[in-house]
Amino acid sequence: MRTADGGELAAATPPALPADGGTPMGSEWMEMRKRPVCAAQEPAACAPGQPGVENQGSNACCFCWCCCCSCSCLTVRNQEEQRLRRTSYEVRTEDLPTCEESPGPTLEEASAWAQSFDKLMLTPAGRNAFREFLRTEFSEENMLFWMACEELKKEANKAMIEEKARVIYEDYISILSPKEVSLDSRVRESINRSMAEPSRNIFDDAQLQIYTLMHRDSYPRFMNSALYKDLLRSLSEKAVEA
Repeated sequence: MRTADGGELAAATPPALPADGGTPMGSEWMEMRKRPVCAAQEPAACAPGQPGVENQGSNACCFCWCCCCSCSCLTVRNQEEQRLRRTSYEVRTEDLPTCEESPGPTLEEASAWAQSFDKLMLTPAGRNAFREFLRTEFSEENMLFWMACEELKKEANKAMIEEKARVIYEDYISILSPKEVSLDSRVRESINRSMAEPSRNIFDDAQLQIYTLMHRDSYPRFMNSALYKDLLRSLSEKAVEA
């Protein structure tokens, strides 16, 4: 091979193999090993029309912009949901106190609760005691729903009726609520149709179903509960001391 000035360039010769036909040894062998490794480590140039580093950066920016936009929308939506929940909570806490105000029951009154479920539900003291028992069975929502329906029946303002009906629906009728009460499909569909223009009696059928459920299911267990028996014992002891 000749160079540009006409000289001859010695052709590269492969390293001589050992006389016994084995592999190259020492520095020659190491040099041969390095060549393919170095070639593999060289960065490949991007061919025209193929996505390169600049396109990747552009895509990353676009992705970040979309994420930021989505996060902003979710933040606004969450803030609106929290505002609605606070409004519902305020309406609920104003109309449904944690415990109805009433004097403690007398021995005669508490003993009458065993005669019928109606007598238990007739007085605030009876409802408070029964509600405390339902809380231990994780079914307090039944009493809360019944009480909310009673409060709705007393309302005369149309705007307040609609607002309270919406709160009751979201808290106890909606399948998304953790406090959903157990209703059959007929009653649930009737309520759904009436929610466009709710009246103070929109939940009457549902209230009756929950009342019947508490009567048949929870009331017998309340009568045999330690809570009720301890209450009777305490009232009996006070009556003897008096």
